[in-house]
Amino acid sequence: MRLKALILIAAVIAVALGVSACGYGEKGLAVKSNETLYNGAVSFAQHCSGCHTLSAAGTQGTGNRGERTQGPNLDQRQESVEDVIFAIQNGGFTGAIMPQNIVVGKEAEEVAKFVAKYAGEEAQNAPRPGQNDEPTAP
Repeated sequence: MRLKALILIAAVIAVALGVSACGYGEKGLAVKSNETLYNGAVSFAQHCSGCHTLSAAGTQGTGNRGERTQGPNLDQRQESVEDVIFAIQNGGFTGAIMPQNIVVGKEAEEVAKFVAKYAGEEAQNAPRPGQNDEPTAP
């Protein structure tokens, strides 16, 4: 009888761990599950959080802390849907580190829309790719 109880307890713990693993990337999301950008937020948290910081996704990427796996801090940089799609398809703007097509199709579009809406919330004067970030003289 004790063996059956231990097996039951182990099974309950395994199920609980499995369910909590399915929720990966959902903690700290600024988007509720019934909102249209929710899937993009979850995908971003699951696929992009290792390198990119974006508060709306609850992610703290490597930002400027590492030399090889560093992605832009998207809280400080505004992005358009088109630029995000380009970066996803081409491995960023330099093609050096970010994997190409880390998400594809509808999932890529959802991530792009999410990032475009929430990126740059802390930006003062966010440079665009290819632009100089130094202020211009009056």
